[in-house]
Amino acid sequence: MERERRFLLESPPAPASVTATRVITDRYLPGTRLRLRRSERRDGGEPELKLTQKIPAARPGAVQGLITTVYLSPAEHDLFASLPAALLTKTRLSVPPLGVDVFGGPLAGLVLAEAEFESDEAALAFVPPAWCAAEVTEDVRFTGGSLVAVSREVLAGWLGEYGIRLG
Repeated sequence: MERERRFLLESPPAPASVTATRVITDRYLPGTRLRLRRSERRDGGEPELKLTQKIPAARPGAVQGLITTVYLSPAEHDLFASLPAALLTKTRLSVPPLGVDVFGGPLAGLVLAEAEFESDEAALAFVPPAWCAAEVTEDVRFTGGSLVAVSREVLAGWLGEYGIRLG
């Protein structure tokens, strides 16, 4: 079970608050619920390679649904990466207890934060930092599967609904 809450930010957090940075490339495989991810630490080391399936929950709230992750070897990742896919790139900043995603490419200027939880009670009790501009947990437009297909113009309109300008 995946439990998370998502928040829009007007800008990335202060660099001094960041404890780790990863560059993430997600490949969404069309016609499936599968995402291929390559995650690389800025300070080096082996990339994390995984294939994830997300099955959305049928109820609103922090329970996002079922998630299954398979960690891959470089050869396995390369095989899946040869399939057609829609690409999404972002830099993930660890700002405990949040992971903050600063998007690149056509989504440049979008900043989303998420917090993950072990229980429904913990999710409900979480108070986001004041620098979170709006909660979008129940707005499916701000999930990776939706964002990967959105135009910059449409994204600007979505953000405008929350009083945020796309930079």
